[in-house]
Amino acid sequence: MKKTLKLLVLAICAVLLSSCKTQEKILYFQDVQLNKNEPVVGSRDIRLQPKDQISIIVNSKDPQLAALFNLATSSNQVGSAGGLTTGQAKVSGYTLDDKGEIDFPVFGKLKIGGMTKAEVAEHVKTSLIEANLINDPVVTVEFMNLYVTVLGEVNSPGKYMISKDQITLLEALSMAGDLSIYGIREGIYVIREENGQRITYKTDIRSKNLFASPAYFLKQNDVIYVEPNKTKTKNSRIGNATSIVFSVIGVFFSAVNIVMTVVKK
Repeated sequence: MKKTLKLLVLAICAVLLSSCKTQEKILYFQDVQLNKNEPVVGSRDIRLQPKDQISIIVNSKDPQLAALFNLATSSNQVGSAGGLTTGQAKVSGYTLDDKGEIDFPVFGKLKIGGMTKAEVAEHVKTSLIEANLINDPVVTVEFMNLYVTVLGEVNSPGKYMISKDQITLLEALSMAGDLSIYGIREGIYVIREENGQRITYKTDIRSKNLFASPAYFLKQNDVIYVEPNKTKTKNSRIGNATSIVFSVIGVFFSAVNIVMTVVKK
């Protein structure tokens, strides 16, 4: 009886220790201090790079004057009730060349590479006023083709558009449905290409050190990869082996069937 009780206690301890170990591998932000103010390090808005595409729309009390500085819009025909069609406006955009410049109406070449959306809007507005072209311009700038890619052990891998001034690694993972149970929390890679070079960062969302990582605030075209744990890779190998076995068995029985058919003839 005592021996059985001892074994039961040991088994319970083993389960508890295993549970604690599992929590250490899965829980986010384990070392975050609660109710304590911490400075936000490296807060960064998206800055435009060559090949980025943006829309710049100028408005004014004089619509005809403002129209001189806006690209033409196209209209797509879409279906509607009763079989009729209606036009849906599509805003044209500017694509930054290799020098970070765009060909802006009236002004010609305008260098905006390295600027944020707010800085581009202010630059265009100031240029219009200083050139006495529009006295009351309202400039709106939006991203058009900026995105990040999320791969690996997340619930919804894919390419996700960037629509606001800044995006964090946590937001990108959230858009991809968070990590799956097989994703390694300390095995999240951010692959970044800029200025003709590629750099890879490894991050750990179990620690508050994530917030100080240069990969916490993402840039356009970043690729995020979540590494699978040993359980997932093991299951994958077992699954492949099982598929091979069943394929071999299928081929074997097909061959036997062919042989039996020939023998009967």
